[in-house]
Amino acid sequence: MSVKSITSPMKFLIQANLLADLGKYIQQYGKNALIITDPFIQEKAQQDTQTSFAEHGIQATFSVFGGECSDDEIDKNKAICQEESCEYVVGIGGGKTLDTAKAVAYYQNVPVVIFPTLASTDAPCTALTVVYNADGSFNRYLFLPNNPNAVLADTKLLAAEPARFFAAGVGDGLATYFEARTCYATNGINLVLMQPSLAGLGIAKMCYETIRDFAPQAMHAVATKSVTPALEKTIEATIYMSGVGAESGGLAAAHAIHNGMTAVHDLHGAMHGEKVAFGLVAQLVMEGVSTEELDEVIGIMKAVGLPLTLKDLGLKEFKETEWRQVAELSCAEGETIHNEPFKVTPDMVYDAIVVADKLLQTYQ
Repeated sequence: MSVKSITSPMKFLIQANLLADLGKYIQQYGKNALIITDPFIQEKAQQDTQTSFAEHGIQATFSVFGGECSDDEIDKNKAICQEESCEYVVGIGGGKTLDTAKAVAYYQNVPVVIFPTLASTDAPCTALTVVYNADGSFNRYLFLPNNPNAVLADTKLLAAEPARFFAAGVGDGLATYFEARTCYATNGINLVLMQPSLAGLGIAKMCYETIRDFAPQAMHAVATKSVTPALEKTIEATIYMSGVGAESGGLAAAHAIHNGMTAVHDLHGAMHGEKVAFGLVAQLVMEGVSTEELDEVIGIMKAVGLPLTLKDLGLKEFKETEWRQVAELSCAEGETIHNEPFKVTPDMVYDAIVVADKLLQTYQ
């Protein structure tokens, strides 16, 4: 009997204005912090944390993220961490910045605290770093032995993010339950290379229900940069439930198709969650779910303003050879698509993509 697992960050805190109190929440990890930030948030992060860092005696070394979670970027920050004798790493920014912080902390064998500035992916909570090549193409998954020590979600900061980023997080979270459901049904392998637990599936299901019930309303809070209960619930779903649900429940075709889609040059401007949402529709087509279920999922995509078709995602021209390659990559050895309950072939994936695109065109 295989081991079933539920894994999650040690702490998940959600509240407005957590950034100003950061010192209070990280002091337990030591006095000397390496803080990796996105360029756009660096100044704000330095200013807003100044008082609480002084109050709690924290010395912070700030490092600006270079734009790609690549081996070079990870190595650059490992060197800073060693030079400055940092006792732990804090990542403040989007998914790739946070993945870099997790990787650096892992290689340096120190704690990591994650502070997302975007609710655009479920990257903050997972024991996983997605490493890319310098040109933005997918390189590998780096499986980490532990989840982050703490994840802090500042609702005020997250409410101020661009609506497109927030919607992308909904797109990523939307797939969580359907991939976990498939993986659970087939006793597949989850993201910590064990089998999905009932708790993992339950959190994934709650993630979907929360998104369905509150995400459309939360988009109005984001539009006005306001904090509301619907916004807070949606953030908890897209960051925590989606991360824990995906990791413990497992992935299936939607994320594998996303990984294949990273090879299409036209789609480099599309966000992770936008491509995952399209991949989800392709997965549901391939699984042969009811029109009713597809209708509900696509209805949520529309309600939050996610791009629907490949053209919406930035595709200028559909080239069959290119999309056959996407289908091949989606079915690569070790890809999560093999958690599906049937043997998946590139032909099946290609057909599902074409049909999903055609189907989504009818919803515009």
